[in-house]
Amino acid sequence: MTSTTPDAPAEIRPATAADVPAVRAVTDAAYRHYIARIGVVPAPMEADHAADVAAGRVYVTGDPVVGVLVLVPRTAPRADAHLLLESIAVHPAAAGKGVGRALLAFVEAHARALGLPEVRLYTNALMWENQKIYPRYGYDLVARRVEGPYDRLHYRKRLPAS
Repeated sequence: MTSTTPDAPAEIRPATAADVPAVRAVTDAAYRHYIARIGVVPAPMEADHAADVAAGRVYVTGDPVVGVLVLVPRTAPRADAHLLLESIAVHPAAAGKGVGRALLAFVEAHARALGLPEVRLYTNALMWENQKIYPRYGYDLVARRVEGPYDRLHYRKRLPAS
């Protein structure tokens, strides 16, 4: 599945093993500035990118890569089925160019293609920029939970039945 918008890179595609260094670099560039603010390394920076790519969870956009998604379908139990947007990263050099918007649109399209009724995500409570972004795209705040060293806000977007 690919996705395009006029303002964003032309293709969102599954990442390959060759993309792992770029996935790491974009993720680190997107999240590094949060370390001082939240007092801990953000979880996406510590992810096993090679394992996520090998499992088919990672999607990238740009040549060179400027955007990264980590998506985890949760299908059991069926009553709780959803697509978890585990991580979204846009390289700071590509900020404001529609990359994030295109990635979020892809997430919804991917969830629909998998027959999943909603998208869920979480963000650190101190990443206040995200608290403005996600509601603009139809995400509702549903919970706040401390999980290990992370104080997380959990969001959900229910997708209309097609």
